[in-house]
Amino acid sequence: MAPRANWKGFLRLSLVTCPVALYPATSDTEKVSFNQINRKTGHRIKYLKVDAETGDEVTSEDIVKGYKVDTDTYIEVTKDELDDIALDSTHTIEIDEFVPKADIDNRYLIRPYYLVPDGKVGHDAYAVIRETIRSMDKVAIGRVVLTNREHIIALEPLESGLMGTLLRYPYEVRSETEYFDDIQDVKLTKDMLDLAKHIVEKKSGAFEPELFEDHYETALIDLINKKRDGTPIAAKTTPKSGGNVINLMDALKKSIANEKDTAPAAKVARETVKETKARKPKKRVEGQREMLLPIAGKGGKEAAAKAATAPRKAADKPVRAPARTKKAG
Repeated sequence: MAPRANWKGFLRLSLVTCPVALYPATSDTEKVSFNQINRKTGHRIKYLKVDAETGDEVTSEDIVKGYKVDTDTYIEVTKDELDDIALDSTHTIEIDEFVPKADIDNRYLIRPYYLVPDGKVGHDAYAVIRETIRSMDKVAIGRVVLTNREHIIALEPLESGLMGTLLRYPYEVRSETEYFDDIQDVKLTKDMLDLAKHIVEKKSGAFEPELFEDHYETALIDLINKKRDGTPIAAKTTPKSGGNVINLMDALKKSIANEKDTAPAAKVARETVKETKARKPKKRVEGQREMLLPIAGKGGKEAAAKAATAPRKAADKPVRAPARTKKAG
């Protein structure tokens, strides 16, 4: 099922306009998530909206926005008043300027979106805007309203479409000086830098995100499946800290020796992934929904409640995480 658009409106470059839709380019829905439950009953916790003073539950139609100006004083703002100050960017992404991509500080980046034509009309205008941005080798800067707030959005070509990245305002970015002022000015020898560069060269390679593994997510899936099976969970011992580095030069030399031992395994991992990609068509990466299947049998709630203590039926096979290639390096 295709994701729902976060925003629909128009993309405009001067007098060239086309209908577009904005979709999130990333998702957290595949990650394992938890609900809060009552330990005694196993029932899910439900949160109610209550009056802070009376404790009475408040219905949605009686809830309005308020700006706090004092301890117990709020300025009430209605939906109609917010609609009256709606900006043009509520319905239109107006391209204001073009800037070099290198000029955008990474700290200003928030999240990426895909901007696509909405419907069967306007594809020619969309293509004109896309190819104009591509030919200039720059990023188009515009404005868009999401969740009732105006955001700056940077547009750039991505294959046959446009990727838009929301940007922070200057007041949202903290200055680095208050954090970096106390960093000591350390003098490093050429030998130290040469050894460190050698380590970097050994670890250098192409950016291959398919090699990344979310170890915590894998451990969560393993924990949940073990509890569903009634398998005892062994307590994990905390590894001892390596302590402070006494001799930096010795640490660098030992790092190089360690890299020589691990380099062959990293190379094999890369080659395995490349061979797999060459043989098989690209498929959607399996996530939480594919790896954690519902418990089989009658009475879903009852089965779920007993899953942690009762042995599973033979037909209920444990859910396994898909085979993953270890991260290189």
